[in-house]
Amino acid sequence: MGLGYVGLPVAVAFGRSGARVIGFDIDQGRIEELRAGIDRTREVEPHELRFPSLTYTTDSADLKAADFFIVTVPTPIDNAKRPCLKALTSASETVGKALRTGGIVVYESTVYPGATEEECVPVLERFSGLKAGVDFFVGYSPERINPGDREHRFETIAKIVSGQNQETLDIVADVYGSVIKANVHKAPSIMVAEAAKVIENTQRDLNIALMNELSVIFSKLGIDTADVLAAAGTKWNFLRFTPGLVGGHCIGVDPYYLTHRAEMVGYHPHVILAGRRINDQMGEWIARSALTKLGAGRVGPRKAAVLGLTFKENVPDTRNTRVVSIVRELEAFGWEVNVHDPHADPKEVKHEYDLPLKSLEDLRQSEIVVLAVAHDEYVKSGWDIIKSLLPQDGKRSLVVDIKSVLDRTERPEGVELLRL
Repeated sequence: MGLGYVGLPVAVAFGRSGARVIGFDIDQGRIEELRAGIDRTREVEPHELRFPSLTYTTDSADLKAADFFIVTVPTPIDNAKRPCLKALTSASETVGKALRTGGIVVYESTVYPGATEEECVPVLERFSGLKAGVDFFVGYSPERINPGDREHRFETIAKIVSGQNQETLDIVADVYGSVIKANVHKAPSIMVAEAAKVIENTQRDLNIALMNELSVIFSKLGIDTADVLAAAGTKWNFLRFTPGLVGGHCIGVDPYYLTHRAEMVGYHPHVILAGRRINDQMGEWIARSALTKLGAGRVGPRKAAVLGLTFKENVPDTRNTRVVSIVRELEAFGWEVNVHDPHADPKEVKHEYDLPLKSLEDLRQSEIVVLAVAHDEYVKSGWDIIKSLLPQDGKRSLVVDIKSVLDRTERPEGVELLRL
């Protein structure tokens, strides 16, 4: 249920094993692409989409042939940063209508502890007319897909599984164990498995928030953050995190699911929300720091170039990208900002952010160049691509290297460099 970054690799893994798999998605265009051997997420190779036992459909009637359902739909946050479970409850309704006695439904979508049993199970019961724990059974197995990662794949990542009773737990573990090469960990309850998922990304979010706050402090002290981290990293137990923009569908979202649940039981989570505020504000801080270093303010129109818009390197995923906050802040100060990204879908970017992706030629003569995403194309080209975008008339210019991937020793004379 859901054939995006999470669901498609799961479906393909079971299809590879020879199990009969029904890949369901409500996006007809997505289904047609998959049938044609095209994966817009670039997570699955074309030949893997054509396993004989794997079919793709938007017809919910086809689901009646299934007895084991895996739900992998998005669970974003709304504009108020509250969990949005619309896709999850809609998928539960669809599953409920196809559910038969003896069926098992496993949720992989990120939720707050308790959501599976409190939000999803009642929907399944209402639309199936069956009783959970008696007529059908539920489990939870959090997704751990890392887009663009060719080493850590669905089959090679340790899998957490849970079930509402021991028999269900054992079946869920056996099903996933038939395709997972790594360890399958049996959590003692569904809530434990749900909680494990949200703290995985909350931990990363807080560690990155610490690095971002250190970056702000070190900037004010006039020392390079990367140099400090390289020195501190010589100690054996120093955790190797780096500052950066925190976007995407997981790290920038999952902590809000945990804080929402905490507030439901009367606790205000100070540390987690403080980390979220720091990370959410980094785009604006980077833009303002660039203007300060260049000595420019509301003096537009002036031209800035942003290289990279996706939420991480070498993937086409632009969901919740924080690069947009840099663009908006520079625009708020009167700058013309042009964006280039070799991986992002121009139609998707225009629809989601009302931003036109430009050619590199359109970015030339930019006084500020922001290397926002370390795509291989940019890193391999290094300063060559950067220099081609800067003014050629000797006008003062600034390069922002967010991930510190450019060689400082090769910085062109007269060009200011700002590293996060």
